[in-house]
Amino acid sequence: MAIEPAAAPGPFDAYAPREIAARVEAFGMTKARLPLLSLLMLGLLAGAYIGLGALMFTLVAADAQLGFAAGRLLGGLAFSLGMLIVTIAGAELFTGNNLLAMAWADGQLRTGELLRHWAIVCAANAAGAAGLAVLVYASGQAELNGAAVGRAAVRIALAKAELPPAEAFFRGVLCNLLVCMAVWMSQAGRSVVDKAVAVVFPITAFVAAGFEHSIANMYFFPLAWLLGAPLDVAAALRNLALVIAGNLVGGSVLVALVYHVIYRRQAVRSRDAA
Repeated sequence: MAIEPAAAPGPFDAYAPREIAARVEAFGMTKARLPLLSLLMLGLLAGAYIGLGALMFTLVAADAQLGFAAGRLLGGLAFSLGMLIVTIAGAELFTGNNLLAMAWADGQLRTGELLRHWAIVCAANAAGAAGLAVLVYASGQAELNGAAVGRAAVRIALAKAELPPAEAFFRGVLCNLLVCMAVWMSQAGRSVVDKAVAVVFPITAFVAAGFEHSIANMYFFPLAWLLGAPLDVAAALRNLALVIAGNLVGGSVLVALVYHVIYRRQAVRSRDAA
């Protein structure tokens, strides 16, 4: 009896975890080798897109009639807009690009290349997020709902700046664990719908849980200053430094390096031995 060849994967078959690891590494190499102008422009877009997600979260947070759990979950779902645009439309986001640590661990990227990429993307994200804050301020959007939207934005920024250092760091760790899992799982999908479903739940979870995303904070702080909030510059910068450090640990160590050990380390040994 003849054995029929295995059918080719259909459009609804997800990539297996081992295949995701290989895709993430290859995708990371493509990102790392982007021309500087493209990298800067895509970084600016990603910062603005995450700012749009933060804007949507603020609208939900400004509704005092929502209960705590409902408000957090709806706010997280609204924030998912930013990551959906980044994933589907294409942009370079510092937190998601922490997955490039896998290519570094495989010896495909030098340490200097990795750090340069992260620094450029983080700076471009900050410019994009701050630029969106200026546009939002100029639009008068903060005056919606009797200026409750503006008050919510200020309240959110002040609460972030007042976080104790350890809390800011570990909330950053947990945030980017979920963000990078969203990016990781999106690489399992073969369609826009697959990718959207993979992204929405982890992003909703990190926002609802109150974790800290450095690029979102780069939108909230400038907007709060524009709205006249008594936000201490040193406190805001301290928060950003701690959250960026936490995001790096959560994404590059707890996701990229863990999956490297599980799926890619043996492949690297075999390649080096050949």
